[in-house]
Amino acid sequence: MTTNQDRQLDALGDPTRRAVLKLLRDGPMPVAAIAKKFPISRPAISQHLRVLKDAGLVTDTAVATQRLYQINPDAFVSLRAYFDDFWNVALSEFKKRADARQTKDTKRRRGA
Repeated sequence: MTTNQDRQLDALGDPTRRAVLKLLRDGPMPVAAIAKKFPISRPAISQHLRVLKDAGLVTDTAVATQRLYQINPDAFVSLRAYFDDFWNVALSEFKKRADARQTKDTKRRRGA
Protein backbone atom coordinates (compact mmCIF):
# COMPACT_ATOMS: atom_id res chain seq x y z
CA MET A 1 0.00 0.00 0.00
CA THR A 2 1.45 3.34 -1.06
CA THR A 3 1.10 6.09 1.50
CA ASN A 4 1.01 9.80 0.82
CA GLN A 5 4.48 10.08 2.35
CA ASP A 6 5.71 7.42 -0.08
CA ARG A 7 4.37 9.48 -2.99
CA GLN A 8 5.97 12.60 -1.54
CA LEU A 9 9.35 10.93 -1.14
CA ASP A 10 9.14 9.44 -4.63
CA ALA A 11 8.32 12.89 -6.04
CA LEU A 12 11.27 14.43 -4.20
CA GLY A 13 13.58 11.78 -5.65
CA ASP A 14 13.77 13.64 -8.96
CA PRO A 15 16.22 16.57 -9.13
CA THR A 16 14.01 18.55 -11.53
CA ARG A 17 11.06 18.32 -9.16
CA ARG A 18 13.23 19.41 -6.26
CA ALA A 19 14.38 22.37 -8.34
CA VAL A 20 10.76 23.25 -9.16
CA LEU A 21 9.90 23.21 -5.45
CA LYS A 22 12.90 25.41 -4.70
CA LEU A 23 11.69 27.85 -7.35
CA LEU A 24 8.19 27.87 -5.88
CA ARG A 25 9.53 28.88 -2.46
CA ASP A 26 9.50 32.44 -3.81
CA GLY A 27 5.76 32.26 -4.42
CA PRO A 28 3.13 31.03 -6.89
CA MET A 29 4.10 30.76 -10.54
CA PRO A 30 2.41 29.75 -13.79
CA VAL A 31 3.71 26.79 -15.78
CA ALA A 32 5.17 29.00 -18.50
CA ALA A 33 7.31 30.96 -16.04
CA ILE A 34 8.51 27.76 -14.39
CA ALA A 35 9.33 26.17 -17.76
CA LYS A 36 11.50 29.16 -18.75
CA LYS A 37 13.85 28.29 -15.89
CA PHE A 38 14.57 24.78 -17.17
CA PRO A 39 16.18 23.30 -20.28
CA ILE A 40 13.23 20.95 -20.81
CA SER A 41 9.90 21.40 -22.56
CA ARG A 42 6.82 22.97 -21.05
CA PRO A 43 4.92 19.64 -21.32
CA ALA A 44 7.75 17.99 -19.35
CA ILE A 45 7.45 20.65 -16.64
CA SER A 46 3.68 20.11 -16.61
CA GLN A 47 4.30 16.40 -16.03
CA HIS A 48 6.65 17.16 -13.13
CA LEU A 49 4.05 19.52 -11.66
CA ARG A 50 1.40 16.81 -12.00
CA VAL A 51 3.58 14.40 -10.00
CA LEU A 52 4.19 17.06 -7.34
CA LYS A 53 0.47 17.82 -7.22
CA ASP A 54 -0.49 14.12 -7.00
CA ALA A 55 1.93 13.83 -4.07
CA GLY A 56 0.27 16.82 -2.43
CA LEU A 57 3.47 18.88 -2.45
CA VAL A 58 2.00 21.64 -4.61
CA THR A 59 -1.44 23.02 -5.24
CA ASP A 60 -2.73 24.91 -8.24
CA THR A 61 -5.26 27.66 -8.68
CA ALA A 62 -6.94 28.80 -11.90
CA VAL A 63 -6.36 32.49 -12.58
CA ALA A 64 -7.88 33.61 -15.88
CA THR A 65 -6.36 31.27 -18.49
CA GLN A 66 -3.40 30.21 -16.34
CA ARG A 67 -2.84 27.81 -13.50
CA LEU A 68 -0.68 29.13 -10.69
CA TYR A 69 1.30 26.52 -8.78
CA GLN A 70 2.43 26.99 -5.23
CA ILE A 71 3.96 24.93 -2.45
CA ASN A 72 1.51 23.16 -0.16
CA PRO A 73 2.89 23.88 3.33
CA ASP A 74 0.70 21.18 4.92
CA ALA A 75 2.55 18.49 2.98
CA PHE A 76 5.84 19.60 4.44
CA VAL A 77 4.47 19.36 7.99
CA SER A 78 3.82 15.68 7.28
CA LEU A 79 7.28 15.16 5.78
CA ARG A 80 8.93 16.95 8.68
CA ALA A 81 7.20 14.61 11.12
CA TYR A 82 8.41 11.66 9.05
CA PHE A 83 12.03 12.83 9.12
CA ASP A 84 11.84 13.92 12.77
CA ASP A 85 10.96 10.35 13.66
CA PHE A 86 14.13 9.10 11.95
CA TRP A 87 16.18 11.85 13.59
CA ASN A 88 14.82 11.01 17.06
CA VAL A 89 15.67 7.34 16.63
CA ALA A 90 19.18 8.22 15.42
CA LEU A 91 19.76 10.58 18.37
CA SER A 92 18.48 7.99 20.82
CA GLU A 93 20.84 5.37 19.40
CA PHE A 94 23.74 7.84 19.50
CA LYS A 95 23.00 8.59 23.17
CA LYS A 96 22.93 4.88 24.02
CA ARG A 97 26.31 4.34 22.36
CA ALA A 98 27.85 7.43 23.96
CA ASP A 99 26.58 6.36 27.40
CA ALA A 100 27.91 2.82 26.89
CA ARG A 101 31.31 4.17 25.85
CA GLN A 102 31.43 6.53 28.82
CA THR A 103 30.61 3.63 31.17
CA LYS A 104 33.33 1.50 29.55
CA ASP A 105 35.88 4.34 29.82
CA THR A 106 34.95 4.98 33.46
CA LYS A 107 35.41 1.30 34.33
CA ARG A 108 38.77 1.22 32.54
CA ARG A 109 40.01 4.28 34.47
CA ARG A 110 38.96 2.66 37.75
CA GLY A 111 40.84 -0.50 36.82
CA ALA A 112 37.73 -2.64 36.70
